[in-house]
Amino acid sequence: MNFQKNGGFGPAPAESGSLSDAVRTLTPKLTRLWDDCQRGVPSWGRTFSPRDRAPREKALARFVKGVRGEAKHPPRTPEEVEAVRKRILSGFDRLAREALGWEDRHLEALLAGGFDRAALEFTRTARRFDSGLGPSDIFQAWRNVWVMNGLQMLLGLPVRVTPAVFAYSLLYPYTDNIIDDPGTTEEDKQAFNDRFKRRLEGRTTAAADPREQKIFDLVGMIEGQYDRPGFPQVYESLLAIHRAQVGSVLLLRAERSTSAADVLSIVLEKGGTSVLADGCLVAGAVTPAQAEFLFGLGAFLQMVDDLEDVDEDARDGLLTVFSQAAGREPLDSLTDRAVCFGSRIMDGLGGFALPGSEPLQELMRSGTLRALISSAGQAPRHYGRPYLKTLETHSPFRFSFSSRQRRKLVRRRALLERLFEASAGLSPV
Repeated sequence: MNFQKNGGFGPAPAESGSLSDAVRTLTPKLTRLWDDCQRGVPSWGRTFSPRDRAPREKALARFVKGVRGEAKHPPRTPEEVEAVRKRILSGFDRLAREALGWEDRHLEALLAGGFDRAALEFTRTARRFDSGLGPSDIFQAWRNVWVMNGLQMLLGLPVRVTPAVFAYSLLYPYTDNIIDDPGTTEEDKQAFNDRFKRRLEGRTTAAADPREQKIFDLVGMIEGQYDRPGFPQVYESLLAIHRAQVGSVLLLRAERSTSAADVLSIVLEKGGTSVLADGCLVAGAVTPAQAEFLFGLGAFLQMVDDLEDVDEDARDGLLTVFSQAAGREPLDSLTDRAVCFGSRIMDGLGGFALPGSEPLQELMRSGTLRALISSAGQAPRHYGRPYLKTLETHSPFRFSFSSRQRRKLVRRRALLERLFEASAGLSPV
């Protein structure tokens, strides 16, 4: 494969023959883009007046109340499950229209596309694969399933849970649990990473325990859909994210004096390779322009996640673009820079310009920006008051109001998990 021409955020890299070679050029290209955005002017999008927000906040409160009410009485029969699903989807339809400004074409793109059915299928298949998976593991994997389903739509493919979508979305809850396990020594973690790498390379490798065997079985599912000689990008992308995940462990071991440039490089590669692998596992192969966009999208989404977790990361000593600066300086300028960065990344959506994909592209543009605004709104102590006040005008909800609604859901987490279990057909009827 020849990576000679691509669009998006910079000139094409020198000619190279593999996805692995291209990945090595994408992190420095994104670094240059990040540097350029230091001088850029962010485009925050539309503003909302207090009068605009009133009906939107009412709609959000009604939706949250409805979900909490459903959680108090989880369904116990297939008929009740379907009734709950329809009520929640109806509530979401109303919320999307009244609070988020979605139109018929946006809802059609998601709901008629089969996103909810794919999530249900994934959940049931995951529990059949491993009955020991907890709701938090499945929720973590769900997020990636939705990204991959969105890429299927952008590429004109059916929205469904293929073996590769299923396997890749579960790989990292499993591997994260091993790496994050305080009962596992550093030597054992390194040995696991070495065995996992050999398995991704297609070499015969014996699993050390049943948990590790599950991981190797997931790799086998991917091999069942994509043979290695015919789909080299699939395995190159998996090895690329493995390298990035291993490298990101350095962020936990790094000192506060570690350079911002080194932290940025690790963050960009970790996020970029994740979504690049999503695209390769959805389509089997991607074009140079698509690879560049996917890598950039993943890097930006990683920044959104890091901003949302800034307090937790700072407490745990995990260095990110935001946690490294938190407490030392307001995050105002870094957030402006991230908005500019994300807007430039989204220019690469042209590589997915299929007929009918426009509504989904619009949702991606607005949704990623709103996610960043929301993440900033959850960390008010890291911003100057004038900046936060200006930022809030670009949110359809007051930051304090959305925080209260979020807390209402968190307080009912156990009930929501029961609803989740029952709606997925996982509880006995």
